[in-house]
Amino acid sequence: MIRHHARRALLGIAPVAAGVLAAAATGGATSTSAPRWALHGPYAPSIRPADFTDGVDNPFFPLKPGTAFHYEGVSDGVTQTDDMVVTHRTKQVEGVQATVVRDTVSARGIPIERTFDWYAQDKQGNVWYMGEDSLEMKNGRWARASDSWTGGVHGGKPGIIMPGAPKPGAVYRQEYYRAGGALDQARVLSLNGKIGVPYGTYKHVLVTLEWSPVEPQLEQKYYVRGIGEIQEHLVQGGHESFRLVRLTH
Repeated sequence: MIRHHARRALLGIAPVAAGVLAAAATGGATSTSAPRWALHGPYAPSIRPADFTDGVDNPFFPLKPGTAFHYEGVSDGVTQTDDMVVTHRTKQVEGVQATVVRDTVSARGIPIERTFDWYAQDKQGNVWYMGEDSLEMKNGRWARASDSWTGGVHGGKPGIIMPGAPKPGAVYRQEYYRAGGALDQARVLSLNGKIGVPYGTYKHVLVTLEWSPVEPQLEQKYYVRGIGEIQEHLVQGGHESFRLVRLTH
């Protein structure tokens, strides 16, 4: 992460005043320092199965089983694709039935990373990131990565990947696993972004900024109602981006 996965690339972004938004949100941060809005101190979310619903239908992060999101980008001069598939599987984490999403990153058509992410939605519409099983291709075989984690296991704590009612200025933890370096945080920048990607051009886009104390980077993401994430790119600490090119069911 800066996303939980290694979706990274070098592509131009649409002129949506994104740079202005990011500059305002960094709070004067450099590529090696924390933004002013960063959260510090203890973190102890209360996860009660009775507070959760079946499935994930948050407008900005809908996960309908069978849906596949196809992204394209370039990282370090290498073309990459990212195929994120909402499976029909569930996984129980801290007593909550989470939707399993399979995310595969490929370079030159060869898979290099695969992650199984687990998401669950509470009754307020917040989508929780419950953990991940992250795999890396090594010597022709999948090997479990050190940033894999599960809520409630060895200090892993779920975080909110998408608020039920996002508001500009809101800051939230997305995941918490100190042993594996999964410590992402996010801030809502705007609900009125405008952006064009290969899949379409949109207004009233939700724009967020992500930061992790583990990686000296800031990453901006764009979400559209009824679709989900359509683009992400680094605004500090690199020149990488991914854009949605196709959505299948």
